Amino acid sequence: MGKLQLLSKSHYKILLVVTEVYRQQLSMYEKKEQSIQDRIVSLTQPHIRPIVRGKAGKSVEFGAKLSASCRNGYVFLDRISWDNFNESVDLKIQVEEFKRFTGFYPESIHVDRIYRTRENRAWCKERGIRMSGPPLGRPPTNISKEMKKQAQSDERIRNSIEGKFGEAKRRFSLGRVMAKLSNTSQTAIAITFLVMNLSALLRQAFWLFLCLFHNKNLFSGFRARTISRNYILSKKDEQNLSF
Repeated sequence: MGKLQLLSKSHYKILLVVTEVYRQQLSMYEKKEQSIQDRIVSLTQPHIRPIVRGKAGKSVEFGAKLSASCRNGYVFLDRISWDNFNESVDLKIQVEEFKRFTGFYPESIHVDRIYRTRENRAWCKERGIRMSGPPLGRPPTNISKEMKKQAQSDERIRNSIEGKFGEAKRRFSLGRVMAKLSNTSQTAIAITFLVMNLSALLRQAFWLFLCLFHNKNLFSGFRARTISRNYILSKKDEQNLSF
């Protein structure tokens, strides 16, 4: 009979994972269930969980789930979890973090449908924050041009966070994280967003240099206004969050 002391550290870890996988499968078989909490799907990466997304051709995804916000072109990684979670519970924490950083609440937040719960709407209304998206209840029959224009503007702003995730995957290899351990994978993800923010800062510094060097209306008219919104944080300026 073999002894556990003869196993290497990696083999002993896999043995523990196999034991837990057997326990989970036996429990689902006896209870005639199709799911179990903290289900293991990989022997070498037992921290990874299946996350049901319901997308066409890819109903289930495996990997870390991120909760992030976009402010003035910069992405702030608010939460990394290997378990599935409801993003709407993070909205209050993200808005309060914005207030702690700037000293005031944002004028508006631009969120996905999952964030537009009754609780989040009431919480934002108490603090004078406008939430993007249609109101609850039956949609109005007549929509004014101002409301349509506001809805289109809100959607363009919210698309910034979607574009940031696409940029992180295409240019900064967010979709090809090769780390195996949980902590090293989270570090690689955080560094990806750090480098992406540094790249955005470099672009803004480049345009600022052009504005100061040339001092022409071509740059000071359009680019300087963009840069001022990113660097001057006053309550009169329109500040918004995107999730």
